[in-house]
Amino acid sequence: MTVPTEHGTPRGPTSEGDSSGPRSEGKPSREAATTTKSKAGRNLPAAIAVGVGLGAALIAVLIYLPLVWIGVVSVGMAVATWEVTKRLRESDISAPRIPLLLGGQAILWLAWPFGPVGVLSAFAGTVLVCMVWRLFDHGLKATPRNFLRDTAITVFVASWIPLLASFAVLMVLQEDGAGRVFCLMIGVVCSDVGGYAAGVFFGKHPMVPAISPKKSWEGFLGSLLFCVIGSVLSVTLILDANLMIGVLLGVVLVVVATLGDLIESQVKRELGIKDMGTLLPGHGGIMDRLDSLLPSAFVTWLVLTALV
Repeated sequence: MTVPTEHGTPRGPTSEGDSSGPRSEGKPSREAATTTKSKAGRNLPAAIAVGVGLGAALIAVLIYLPLVWIGVVSVGMAVATWEVTKRLRESDISAPRIPLLLGGQAILWLAWPFGPVGVLSAFAGTVLVCMVWRLFDHGLKATPRNFLRDTAITVFVASWIPLLASFAVLMVLQEDGAGRVFCLMIGVVCSDVGGYAAGVFFGKHPMVPAISPKKSWEGFLGSLLFCVIGSVLSVTLILDANLMIGVLLGVVLVVVATLGDLIESQVKRELGIKDMGTLLPGHGGIMDRLDSLLPSAFVTWLVLTALV
């Protein structure tokens, strides 16, 4: 479920209007000059349409065919991995794409029969294969260049995308799994909506201007309020659990979702790009919709597994 918002900036949860570094400077493009856009430089009507469409499709899947959720997650993570590795290659960083793609699928699908053990085993195997692949990707006689840097970034990508996404798969396999995923989605959407509303009307004090100049403390407080309310309602009404679990989940989700935004913002800033991709009009790429959802999937699984 997606909403084109940020703490004071309508968008996908990870894209800022000025996080692109050097490539974002200069005169606005013809497209930017002729398209109705939000303060973040987004086509807001297109962003809303895409968000509503994706949200409706995910709701239908979770209600009627919850196991199809695994396929949805696996396809999304494959596209996100492709986007990130493509951007890395544009910056002369060689992250082995094939083992990352195949290993990512193994991490997600082995969660179905084997649970967390399958996830951990597939992740460890993916890291090992990527290390060996990068060591010999230029042949047996060539001396590897930037091996340590590229391998470290590859492990980061494997952790950032398929490993964190695996917790969304683990959630749907639990009792009331679809309801647990709904708690995740509702919490993140409420955080985005609250952050946008409060940021637009009251945002004056930047949170981390060096990383994301458009995020404000007022937007963060709006996210906190909306997310706690949404999490309390979803946890009590959908899972029939104690409301204090909803309060805890809401607070943790806001903190983690915000940090997820900042992490991807910094990655894009270092790569000198605005978006990871262009697949979703008004949002950017798939990865630009996942920055807050991926770490939020982990903490939602952790809180609900431990307490519900």
